[in-house]
Amino acid sequence: MPFWEKIVNLSPVATFINIVDVLLVWFVVYQLIKVIKGTKAVQLLKGIFAIVIARIVTDIFDLTTLGWMIDQVLNWGILAVIIIFQPELRRALEQLGRGRLFARTMMDEEEERKRILEALSKSVNYMAKRRIGALISIEKETGLSEYIETGTPLNSNLTSELLINIFIPNAPLHDGAVILQRNRIAAAGCYLPLSESPFISKELGTRHRAAIGLSEVSDAITIIVSEETGAISIATDGNLNRGLSIEEFEERLRHLWFGDTSNQESTSKWKWGVKKNG
Repeated sequence: MPFWEKIVNLSPVATFINIVDVLLVWFVVYQLIKVIKGTKAVQLLKGIFAIVIARIVTDIFDLTTLGWMIDQVLNWGILAVIIIFQPELRRALEQLGRGRLFARTMMDEEEERKRILEALSKSVNYMAKRRIGALISIEKETGLSEYIETGTPLNSNLTSELLINIFIPNAPLHDGAVILQRNRIAAAGCYLPLSESPFISKELGTRHRAAIGLSEVSDAITIIVSEETGAISIATDGNLNRGLSIEEFEERLRHLWFGDTSNQESTSKWKWGVKKNG
């Protein structure tokens, strides 16, 4: 019987079971990808994918010797994976025993958001009080790889201590921008495009022009701490919110980055240094 006829002849109960089966497989695969995301296991998956593609090619072109070699790699690969990734597998089994293998709950995400916001708030507040100039760009949907490549790669955890040390005057990386990707510092000392808008106030310096320039070509959020006044500003979508208090800064950043509008208020009436009506 053809395959399509078997599908048509399935009973409603069998159809429902098959759908649930597929959804469960999808859910498990999706959660496993989330677990290994950002770990060295990702590189392993890329290697396995390349080997599988090579094996398919050997079948197409009838490359017997190469196919036999790849078969040996695949046959012994599981044992190699267990040996190489023993620590990761043990940790995953421990999480499974605690019922947390797939538990990336809303509480976990909120805790991570809180940690990131606290790190940025603490560092920005510290630098603003001491008038330490800073330029921090946060990648959203638009990739910032071309600007990351102009700086020094860090790929480090986001902490207030590291951010402060980067921007300390005369430090090797204090010139340029720090670019954040998700919860990590991707690079420091990066060069951003300067805005050429004639409407920008003459009192604004290179940091503010660079922040506005990046916001004109991407959806990135850029935080600026003025070296002259210690004022805190945020640039996004071609707009510049100036003179924010630390509380306004936290609310504005939470809204722009995570879409939280629960405590969002009008934090500033400034655009390119020119006061808006209202």
